[in-house]
Amino acid sequence: MHVSAHLPLTEATYFILLSLAPGPRHGYAIMKDVLVLSQGRLVLSTGTLYGALKRLLELDWIYRAEDPQPDSSDRPRKTYNLTVKGRGALEAEVARLESLLSVAQKRAVAGRA
Repeated sequence: MHVSAHLPLTEATYFILLSLAPGPRHGYAIMKDVLVLSQGRLVLSTGTLYGALKRLLELDWIYRAEDPQPDSSDRPRKTYNLTVKGRGALEAEVARLESLLSVAQKRAVAGRA
């Protein structure tokens, strides 16, 4: 299925993919980063986060790996990484949002004339 079939992305999915764009993160780091990226508007519960991660894994937009540095319990943490498909989905959503913003800006300018 083409990525456009999954657009628009939910806000949670968008911010999760955006959080993973610079590189791999574990779940708690994703939750903290999403809070910062959304300027405090989006507080992900663990259920929402891991439900979204499961769906993104199924879509092959992300993959899971073990962090080579275990946490304090000496258990390896799972990290999540964008796949090529996931990066494409994020780029498609950014392009969609830019297009919407462009229309709104043109309308606002035209409305003031």
